[in-house]
Amino acid sequence: MTTRERTYARANSQRAAQYTELWIVGRPEDIAAMVQVASASGRLVYLSAPRSMGGDDTRQRRYLRLRTTR
Repeated sequence: MTTRERTYARANSQRAAQYTELWIVGRPEDIAAMVQVASASGRLVYLSAPRSMGGDDTRQRRYLRLRTTR
């Protein structure tokens, strides 16, 4: 591995360590409360549009990206 490749790999792993990505599933009001807390703390980076679980399941699924450091 060249010096350039090592530097690039190290920079990528440091960028990846700055974020936590997760899917959350729950009732819309529960998700809204979690999003409000994440937003107020300054950790919310990205929030996807709500997606229904399908069928007669009333829960929703959303993707969140949260900053791990401030």
